[in-house]
Amino acid sequence: MARAFAILEELADANAELPLADIAAATGLAQPTAHRLLKTLQGLGYARQSDSRTYGLGPGLIALGNRAAPQLATRAQPLLNELEELSQETANLVILDGSMAVYVAQQPSRHQMRMFTEVGRRVLPHCAGAGKAMLATLSEARVREITDITGLPRFTSTTITSSRALLAELRDTRRRGYALDEGEREVGVRCIAVAIPGSSPPAALSVSGPAARITEDMTRRIVEALHGAAARLALSTGD
Repeated sequence: MARAFAILEELADANAELPLADIAAATGLAQPTAHRLLKTLQGLGYARQSDSRTYGLGPGLIALGNRAAPQLATRAQPLLNELEELSQETANLVILDGSMAVYVAQQPSRHQMRMFTEVGRRVLPHCAGAGKAMLATLSEARVREITDITGLPRFTSTTITSSRALLAELRDTRRRGYALDEGEREVGVRCIAVAIPGSSPPAALSVSGPAARITEDMTRRIVEALHGAAARLALSTGD
């Protein structure tokens, strides 16, 4: 079972389809073993094989992810719809699972050019708006524990890659009341995020889209809407 999860995590971290040889090398498995496990995962819908014989995550993970946090995802969906209606950009619900930020619900933007991260995808929190919003709710000691596990890899020229800079950014996040991702994981994407008060595990709502469309005026409107939605979700979760 651990080997199958290692394959899924490798496919998630790669953010792309991978050939069998690369999967086997990254997970330390023999190719026949990796192939056998992938066939099992395909049968369950958790992995898929493309026409080019590369492998990616399967659609079965979406339903699995929704079942992992059913109440929060269900309660958040109407709020995500409202956030997309206001901003016309993609709205997300993200939770902190150990050291990774996991997308558990989403309302995609109506625009053809939009930010899109599949529900179920796991990303490093230091370079995502929602990730930083959640990290800002933790002690600095806990943040260091997480980044000791994940590292602080660079994805773009604006990615934060030092612990000192990240902790300073999280202090700024707490002061202003929301987190920002200025193209730190994907060039040209701006993300605004707010943590859900009292959530355990930590969770956050975010709105993401092309930086050219999320202007200063739109940012103010999004922040206000995110705070309202987060407060409503926290209240409904506590019922």
